[in-house]
Amino acid sequence: QVQLVESGGGLVQAGGSLRLSCAASGSTFSNYAMGWFRQAPGKEREFVAAIASSGGSTTYADSVKGRFTIYRDNAKTTMYLQMNSLKAEDTAVYYCAASLAVTRFSTASSVRQYNYWGQGTQVTVSS
Repeated sequence: QVQLVESGGGLVQAGGSLRLSCAASGSTFSNYAMGWFRQAPGKEREFVAAIASSGGSTTYADSVKGRFTIYRDNAKTTMYLQMNSLKAEDTAVYYCAASLAVTRFSTASSVRQYNYWGQGTQVTVSS
């Protein structure tokens, strides 16, 4: 079982940047495909980005492609989400998640593929 803790959220103006971190503990981090999801008030949780356990493959939602970058440091058991050119519509609680449902070089983009979740971190973008 893996425990996940997000950090790095906050309030930023439109056009600004934030970097989210997801620190993992309790299990072998490099075994897990990882992902970022977000949930705005009154909306369902939606996929943002995912990275394979190997780190060699990444997938992005169309809404963040070209602005967000997901990466991981297996030695530090931490995953990151660099968010640039932020927009008001990026405002949400961001969650990191870990998956054992895919192979080493595959990514997972569905909520149902993830076994473990963090508590979330709030990102607010003011326009």
